[in-house]
Amino acid sequence: MQEPWHHEKWWVSEYNFAAPVRNQLQLPEKIVVHDATLRDGEQTPGVVFRLEEKVAIARMLDELGVDRIEAGMPAVSEEDAQAIKEIVNSGLRAKIMAFSRAMPADIDRAVACGVWGIILEIPTGYPKLKYQFNWTEEEIIDKSIRAINYAHDRGLYVTYFPFDTTRARMDFLKRLFDEVMRKAKPDSIAVVDTTGSATPTAMGYLVREIKKMVSVPLEVHTHNDFGLGTATTLAAVEAGAEVVHGCINGLGERAGNTALEEVLLCLEALYGYKLQIELSKLAVISQKIAGMAGQPLAGNKPVVGTLPFTREIGLGMEVLQKSPLAIFPFLPETVGKKMEIVMGKKTGKGSVKVKLEEMGLKASEEEIEIIVQRVKAKGIAKKGILSQEEFEEIVNEVLIKKL
Repeated sequence: MQEPWHHEKWWVSEYNFAAPVRNQLQLPEKIVVHDATLRDGEQTPGVVFRLEEKVAIARMLDELGVDRIEAGMPAVSEEDAQAIKEIVNSGLRAKIMAFSRAMPADIDRAVACGVWGIILEIPTGYPKLKYQFNWTEEEIIDKSIRAINYAHDRGLYVTYFPFDTTRARMDFLKRLFDEVMRKAKPDSIAVVDTTGSATPTAMGYLVREIKKMVSVPLEVHTHNDFGLGTATTLAAVEAGAEVVHGCINGLGERAGNTALEEVLLCLEALYGYKLQIELSKLAVISQKIAGMAGQPLAGNKPVVGTLPFTREIGLGMEVLQKSPLAIFPFLPETVGKKMEIVMGKKTGKGSVKVKLEEMGLKASEEEIEIIVQRVKAKGIAKKGILSQEEFEEIVNEVLIKKL
């Protein structure tokens, strides 16, 4: 019988679902998936998505199954505005949103693009207000109320995006949300870790505190400066946040945004959510977007990298062939990848046997041992893995009498 931690696609820790663990959480019944690759992801230095690429990416995201697509910021350029319009008119299932500053001109641009809603940003972090914008807290409150009402009057769904939330003072957040909820009431509010500087525990605390202040759904938008983007997003979900933001491949400014593919797999495999996401499409989408962005993936990138499913160590090869979930936490096919056995310094007899079988060849134990030793020596000398051609050359030398 399948358990939430163990079925045909993955085998993760059963303690994720232990009652003492689950009872500590305030998980929402449903999760809404918001992709920001076309806006925040494009803010990666040097990354430019042209109009045709943006439309293609939106189509891929829609096929993946995300609920919302943040298609861009119309104020950036005429081409960005045109791309948003084309995405809106592409007949996608996902709801299309635009990014807007808290000013009428930006909101009007979003309306002209025909989007369903907007991400309405305004700074709230103390360092931002003191050193970057030089706005008072009263000005922030007033601008927020005016902008939310202006957008609502024009029929837009409004996600209020008080960025740098994790560095805002709590007394200010309480006043801000009290005023905004009474005088404007956005449709949802994002908790934004703009600098990626909150710990998971701190993020959970902040979400729980804000939920006491507001009566609308909370969203979570985090960055990865300390390598905690996925962890803080999941901590927000554990505290009750209903909408998760992210970018494919973790694209974004500095160390990037939360990697959406990581969050999606975690939500399904580690928390048991049944998302309307085609996880098996992740690898292809990741590679295509990496190519368009000119940002190659690290080999050990979780979920969509190559190394998580590449095996050089010979130990446990028979187990890997028969029961891969004894080695991997989830099957490569879950996210559209394949396992690859490679030859190098750590190669053992089991690996060589598998590769020989793939080549339709047989060898004695003595010949296999010779191949192993030559492969190891080559891998050490090369300081890397062998190409298929290099492996075949060694095999041909050892088995020449049979070929």
